[in-house]
Amino acid sequence: MVKTDQFYINGEWVKPQQAAADFGVINPATEQVIESLAMGGEADANAAVAAAKAAFASYSQSSVEARVALLEKLLAAYDRRYNEMAELMTLEMGAPVDYSREVQAESGRGHIEQAIKELQKFKFDTRMEDDCTLMREPVGVCSMITPWNWPINQVTIKVAPALAAGCTMILKPSELSPLSALLFAEMIDEAGYPPGVFNLINGDGPSVGAPLSSHPDVDCVSFTGSTRAGILIASAAAPTVKRVSQELGGKSPNIILPDADLKTAVEGGVDFCFGNVGQSCDAPTRMLVQRDQYEEAVEIARQFALGVSVGDPQEHGTHMGPVISQTQFDKIQGMIQTGIDEGARLVAGGVGKPMGFETGYYVKPTVFADVNNQMSIARDEIFGPVLVMIPYDTVDEAIEIANDTVYGLAACVSGTDKTQLEYVIRRLRAGSISVNGHYQGYVSPFGGYKQSGNGREGGVFGLEEFLEAKTVAWV
Repeated sequence: MVKTDQFYINGEWVKPQQAAADFGVINPATEQVIESLAMGGEADANAAVAAAKAAFASYSQSSVEARVALLEKLLAAYDRRYNEMAELMTLEMGAPVDYSREVQAESGRGHIEQAIKELQKFKFDTRMEDDCTLMREPVGVCSMITPWNWPINQVTIKVAPALAAGCTMILKPSELSPLSALLFAEMIDEAGYPPGVFNLINGDGPSVGAPLSSHPDVDCVSFTGSTRAGILIASAAAPTVKRVSQELGGKSPNIILPDADLKTAVEGGVDFCFGNVGQSCDAPTRMLVQRDQYEEAVEIARQFALGVSVGDPQEHGTHMGPVISQTQFDKIQGMIQTGIDEGARLVAGGVGKPMGFETGYYVKPTVFADVNNQMSIARDEIFGPVLVMIPYDTVDEAIEIANDTVYGLAACVSGTDKTQLEYVIRRLRAGSISVNGHYQGYVSPFGGYKQSGNGREGGVFGLEEFLEAKTVAWV
């Protein structure tokens, strides 16, 4: 098992510098503590930043070839321990074993591989038309704060391009799902990265996240999580005017146009919404259907939801596991009850655990109909397997409803008329659009508009987030 009582700082596994109460990492399927996690504080954050700052001078000047070679060694280490990575995510966040292996763990591998490809072809020096040279250089020391819902995906989508850019870094993973990140630190060590290039400390937001965000020797903060936490991080970073990149919350719309294959579009939308037990910031949780087709769509969604099985994460299959924690379970239950109280029609699921699951943070796959966009369940991010269905009369009204949100991370559209699809796509205020069930890969940028954040991750766009531009006017 990974070293939950230590941090990885300056190329060594070390004990926390200051005493803090350990945190119990809970298996959400059993509600049992599986590991005791050492929690750090400001002294540990300072030590990690100092190590990263010291390492930056040499690592930032390393050749592209050297950085490619190290990333290739990291990828090889990841491949060797791939099954361990999947198993840890099943334990720490309740992702069913097949989902962990085929989706969660695969995402980590994909981002490392993509970083290698981007680094191999990226032009760091470019001659401009005015005879100046544009140099792209690493931004510096980076703090990375990652969430629990896609643990290794969010670690690698930040760390791999930062390593490619020549940055040094401190990673603070979520204390709810830290095991996969600790295993990743072991892979970094196996790959032979110089001491201080990558550092990992565990802790909560106030004790570790805040000092990593405000530290004067940190040049960039990359954060994925809630909009509420993102505001706190941006505020902490503001006095030192450091770069802040954020991927935050979402309440993504799914517009089903009248000419779409209704059954395919509705079932695909429900399936996407319930993926990862609804614990995805880009989940299409608001389904918009033309009024004449609305009741038929509600019945399709109801039948699909009733066919979604819930089960033990240790068993093979396409079932849903539990949500991450008691806190998250209680929040979801409260939102489901709020939907009922607001007058929405409950057509599948509801409050309470599924039959036969007294233990574990299991949630019923839930669908609400007769929802309007002013209800709490249509405006607030629930982060669970809860879909709301909203009728519309015209395509322009659907666009207006879709954009009527503080978020703008993602959206889905289904239809057959390409002219109408483009009309809708160009008017949606969201960072990524899925059309007819097609989803982006590792190359395209991911990020949002409005309160869903700023900056982009993935592909060359993720690499550029960790680069500064220097213009050189030659004599």
